[in-house]
Order: sequence, then C-alpha cells, then structure tokens
Amino acid sequence: MYKRVKLKDTVEVPPEELGDVSPDLVKRLLQDKLEGRMDEEVGSVVSVTEVHDIGEGTVLPNRPGVYYEAEFDAVTFDPQMQEVVDGTVVEVVEFGAFVGIGPVDGLLHVSQISDEYLAFDGENQRLSSNESDRALGVDDAVRARIVTKSIDERNPRDSKIGLTAKQPGLGKHGWLEEEHEKREATTAEGE
Repeated sequence: MYKRVKLKDTVEVPPEELGDVSPDLVKRLLQDKLEGRMDEEVGSVVSVTEVHDIGEGTVLPNRPGVYYEAEFDAVTFDPQMQEVVDGTVVEVVEFGAFVGIGPVDGLLHVSQISDEYLAFDGENQRLSSNESDRALGVDDAVRARIVTKSIDERNPRDSKIGLTAKQPGLGKHGWLEEEHEKREATTAEGE
C-alpha cells in the first residue's frame, strides 16, 4: 500500500528563486506540485522525502521560470486489488460506510459488510442489525479487502475504491475479537 519510490519530474523554479537552486528549494517545489496528486502508475504521492539529483536548467520561450528535471525519493500510497486493509469509518450513509484507508476513503457497501441485514440509523450515524446487537458507526475500526479500484488522476477525490468485509477474518475489529474469543472458548471446552 505505502511504497518508497524513486521518481523523476520537472519543476519550474520562479525567477526570484534562481539565485539559490538548492535541493531544499527543489524539494519544496516538488512537494507543492506533487503531494496529494494521484497517478495511475504510482498511486497518490504522500510525501517527497529527498532530492538526489537536479539536472541542468532549461528556459522555455515566453515562460519566466527555469525548468529543472529532478530525481527524488517519494512515499506513495497505491492500494492494490485484493489487498487487505485496516481503516476507520469516517462516514455512514444509507447505502454503506466510507472507510478512511490512508489518504483516500473506500466504500464499504451495506451489502458487503455482513450477511445480516443492516438498517441505516441516521440519528446515530450507524448501520445496525435487527438480528443481533451488531452495529457499525463512525470511528469504528474495520478490516476489509479492496475489490474495486478506479483512479481519477484529474480529480483525486473522485477516485473510487470498493471494499468488502464479508469473508472470514474481515469486518469490524470488535466483531473479529468476539469471534476469536468464541473460537478460543470452544477450543478450551473441547480439550
């Protein structure tokens, strides 16, 4: 999900900064340009960490700045299909829960949370079962698997990640702990 990668990109140094084209300046300009940007190949750039090499500057006609190609390290967030992720519920709506996984949110559709029917309780911002006392609400920790991924490079906030929590070992952390305790109790009784 998170990766440290070596990238190359071009950055424009404005005329007032040309007296000191240092790695720190280039790093700051790269951070302003790239952090938060989504790219299909590398994912979302979380942080530019270190600039290794700054090429020769290039002047373009009718442009005030000088353009430098830089090689640098960055931390990226690139969720992979079928990857199991832990996150926190940030919003509950009638059709499911949005789960914060790194710098983006994934949708855990109501049909992908549990085999039980979950009704939306708008007043308490949660999805509740009529069959058991289980409920999923804002700030609950969840383990889910990524089942769909659609990256929008132009509008990263419009990127969509679909999640499921219906397989064994997935779901709200509290539910997983309950199931683990039940298994341990059953094992202890059988001995």
